[in-house]
Amino acid sequence: MSDTLLFSLVMLGSVFISACAQILLKQAANKTYASRIKEYLNPRVVIAYGIFFASSLLTMFSLRVVPLAFAPVIESCSYVFVAVLGYFMLHEKLNRKKVLGLALIVAGVVVFAL
Repeated sequence: MSDTLLFSLVMLGSVFISACAQILLKQAANKTYASRIKEYLNPRVVIAYGIFFASSLLTMFSLRVVPLAFAPVIESCSYVFVAVLGYFMLHEKLNRKKVLGLALIVAGVVVFAL
């Protein structure tokens, strides 16, 4: 396995865990809290920001090898990850427009990868 492929997969994993952090933040935002402090210092928010930090480190680590032109293509996968995770974990609706948009994103990633 080439270094570029390996680090591209690391970057894709980074994008996925960033999407998981976004779902955690959405779950935290859907609740009501007694005070502003509890709203921002609850476990979901703290864990989500920790995951964002780890994701940033992984992305910086992988960008040492992954060509810069390929990075935005990998990052665009976050739209797909967030939509799919939102559908399964938050029971959000996926209408035809969203599915078509996600299909176009996936098609663009595949075309760029070829």
